[in-house]
Amino acid sequence: MSGSTGVGNVPRQQQTSGGRRGGGRGGRGGRRSREVFRASESQHPQKKDASDDQQDLKSPPPACTDFDVAYFEAYAHIGIHEEMIKDHVRTEAYRDAVMQHQSFIQGKVVVDVGCGTGILSIFCAQAGAKRVYAVDASAIAVQAKEVVKANNLAETVIVLHGRVEDVEIDEQVDVIISEWMGYTLLYESMLGSVITARDRWLKHGGLILPCAATLYLAPITHPDRYNDSIDFWRNVYGIDMSAMLPVAKQCAFEEPCVETITGENVLTWPHVVKHVDCYTIQLNELESVSTRYKFQSMMRAPLHGFAFWFDVEFSGPANSSIITPSQSPLIGLSDDDPVDDIPSTKRTNPNEPLVLSTAPEDPPTHWQQTLIYLYDPIEVEQDQIIEGSVTLSQSKENRRFMNIHLQYSSGGRSFVKESVFR
Repeated sequence: MSGSTGVGNVPRQQQTSGGRRGGGRGGRGGRRSREVFRASESQHPQKKDASDDQQDLKSPPPACTDFDVAYFEAYAHIGIHEEMIKDHVRTEAYRDAVMQHQSFIQGKVVVDVGCGTGILSIFCAQAGAKRVYAVDASAIAVQAKEVVKANNLAETVIVLHGRVEDVEIDEQVDVIISEWMGYTLLYESMLGSVITARDRWLKHGGLILPCAATLYLAPITHPDRYNDSIDFWRNVYGIDMSAMLPVAKQCAFEEPCVETITGENVLTWPHVVKHVDCYTIQLNELESVSTRYKFQSMMRAPLHGFAFWFDVEFSGPANSSIITPSQSPLIGLSDDDPVDDIPSTKRTNPNEPLVLSTAPEDPPTHWQQTLIYLYDPIEVEQDQIIEGSVTLSQSKENRRFMNIHLQYSSGGRSFVKESVFR
């Protein structure tokens, strides 16, 4: 779900010298509509069963807020979709996943949640899907319909312009596919729409692509970034402008930054913040995610902040969870003091689940990594412990925003960093 347009009126391409600050890929959607969109039974006759009657008795969907409208409208702009489609790591992973699961898709009914230009829906149609419902609340759905028609797939791919919470599909589906991931995995809250689609339409034993995701956290060092944004002010054409430092730190590091780092910037093995099983996760789990961490630095370096990244896995219902990497204490620590020691997840042969990774050591994606910078770096020695906790919570102002509460301590000093991902 995830590029760099802010929700509302923040341009997607707005960046600082060090990378994007805050902002998201925008929103999967478009203009507000109170109309209910229905794939009519006259098009595809289906026999209603008891589950349909039970759905009719459920409480009405949540109202579409002004923030939702702004979020949806952002995704009406073609630049966002161009950026995502040009992300070859992302797009080819989805195409490969569709072909790898062709036996699940061929002759089956698919729903594409947040279809955008319709490319994933077309992949599914090419894999032999009997019918694909391509759902998007954005005005980009109008173009998606034309793309489908131009590829002679109008009889297979049905574009529904509306929210997943509002559109009606009068049959159960075999497969849900969606590219829902935001920066820091959960930013923008589009996973909630996948959960809604799952609970409304997915058959028992159906397939969700991707089926699982894992969010990671690790401490980082990034002297070049700090020097460019902060130390620059200490000597400007021979003039001492260090009085600008407090303002420079606030402007550069107050909000989360979306940037690309490398494995050389990472001080330790990562910590698993949250594992998401798309078959079982519930909406209330998205409201707040908390974890405690304990790292041991692998080198002597200044600690400049923390980085988030994620993996998603594409596998069948029988193998729906990413294997959580083992955590084992490092040398010199007892079992009572575990330290995160997680090897990276790799796909070593075609029979293993396909994994799309945004880790620093893997090929870069448009998600990059999300960095939380400290206002002042901490010098850490090799083997020094860095510990604390992090909480990611939906903003009460706007559930698509994310509050990040980071508590960290090292070398006998403790700090708290509060950030809002807007």
